[in-house]
Amino acid sequence: MVAPQAAEPAPPPAHSTNGTHAKPAAPAPAPYGNEAPQPYADPSRPGANAPARYGDGSQSALAPYGDGSQSAPAPYGDGSQPAPPPYGDGSRPSAPSHADDPHPAAPLHSDGPHPVAPPYSGGSHPAAPPYAGGSQLISPPAAHPYPDGPQPPSPVHPDASRPGAPAAPYAGSSQPPFADASQGASPAPRDPWRSYDPWSASGSLQQNGAGVDDMARRRKRGMKILVLGAVVIALVSGGVGGAVGAYLERNGGVGEVELPQAGGGTTGRAPDSVAGIAASALPSVVTLHVSGSDAQGTGTGFVLDKRGHILTNNHVVEPAGEDGEITVTFSGGETADASLVGRDSGYDLAVVKVSGVDGLKPLPLGNSDDVRVGDPVVAIGAPFDLANTVTSGIISAKERPITAGGDGGDRSDVSYVDALQTDAPINPGNSGGPLVDANARVIGINSAIRSAGSGSESDGGQAGSIGLGFAIPINQGKRVAEELINTGKATHPVIGVTLDMDYSGDGARVGDDSDGTVKKGGPADRAGIRAGDVITEVDGQRVHSGDELIVKVRAHRPGDRLELTLRRGGGEQKVTLTLGSSDGG
Repeated sequence: MVAPQAAEPAPPPAHSTNGTHAKPAAPAPAPYGNEAPQPYADPSRPGANAPARYGDGSQSALAPYGDGSQSAPAPYGDGSQPAPPPYGDGSRPSAPSHADDPHPAAPLHSDGPHPVAPPYSGGSHPAAPPYAGGSQLISPPAAHPYPDGPQPPSPVHPDASRPGAPAAPYAGSSQPPFADASQGASPAPRDPWRSYDPWSASGSLQQNGAGVDDMARRRKRGMKILVLGAVVIALVSGGVGGAVGAYLERNGGVGEVELPQAGGGTTGRAPDSVAGIAASALPSVVTLHVSGSDAQGTGTGFVLDKRGHILTNNHVVEPAGEDGEITVTFSGGETADASLVGRDSGYDLAVVKVSGVDGLKPLPLGNSDDVRVGDPVVAIGAPFDLANTVTSGIISAKERPITAGGDGGDRSDVSYVDALQTDAPINPGNSGGPLVDANARVIGINSAIRSAGSGSESDGGQAGSIGLGFAIPINQGKRVAEELINTGKATHPVIGVTLDMDYSGDGARVGDDSDGTVKKGGPADRAGIRAGDVITEVDGQRVHSGDELIVKVRAHRPGDRLELTLRRGGGEQKVTLTLGSSDGG
């Protein structure tokens, strides 16, 4: 049975004689251990369905109340409580009809269409009177529920032969004999609280075979629903978010585009960084534009002093000739005319001077003898007339003998350089520019490159850098520059011999006597060098050709002492000599 839902508590059940509540219950078991419920004898007999079972008169019958509730057993065993008079006039309600009676139940009054069972033994009903001895009182009967109106049908009793049919109550029991409305007197209008049992031990009621959730089950189901809902929401949100993210990623978002940008950083740079070196050296570097009657060119130079002297390569200013024009452009864009101070083709160096220019910043000079292979360097110049170009690299090699020029045919314009090799990119237009160290000091003058092939016609047939650049050591450049500024000419160290430049063997071979190859009274003659000797080392360094011997000698100053190793007649010997001087051309 399912408890009806109500907004107010159920009314209390009938009271027992001891003041405790009579608790409604399911149909009671058989009143005696071995006795089945008493079946009804004959449905045609009036009153045959009365549930009285009075063997000795100690058990009172239960008179149904008019409101449909069950009456409690008579509480008085000794008759101390007055009982109302019995119903002699037959007005007492009769017992309900049998369960298998298809016709409406008999009315409770005796004057109805059906006979009423007499309440006492004097009638036709075979049942024993409620009190055999007559000394006990019965419980007051309930008021007739329908005194004047039409009578409701009597409730149908279940077949007494079926298991679980209600049996007679125990003697002295405080529990009503009928646990549900199907037993007892005729039912009154349906009372919604009649089947509700607030003290039932069952945790849940059932209907149609389905369990009714109690509070714990409802909470568990609620938690499961919440968890499932959260999972569904998370999956849906993830899918929607992923789709939106993918769309925004593919389409670049919505609205106006505002690109992210890093905040303002520091503008200063470390002095030994490329940026720091460039910032320090650029104000001292200039671009030269040279034009003459037959040619023009572009190169680079750097300021030597505040008097306006600028050092560059000889081949940069050579196109100007004797009456050409030389224009100097400073890093800030200022320009000035320059004049030639002196030049030397053997060292490929030249000095020009600007006048009337204030604020010149000389570039400090370093010591090329202290340079080591692998030292970082920075080259500054105007490659292909791109002024203020900065490139960086390292020192790739030292004392690399190179020759340049020689277009005149008599080799008078050939330069011999014991060069510093670098991989810093050097291109046409870098010539004459500074090669500086990490302290922004000049260690070389960029002069030549080795290229893999000729350039295009647009750049005049000039090839670009392949990482093989050469610079004149600044120690040599300093000496030549000083001589050019002071005297207009540069001196060359010499040993006083003429070399056989066609010799194909290893070393530098001195010419024959017939050629006058050993100058009488010169450094070589005083040292004992003879015609036909082959010089193989200079100060312990191997030389493989006449050009290399000239490079090694010009790497020194006049008056320096050299130790030479030579081969003569199948044997070797060492000689020492002091270098002489000759005017440069």
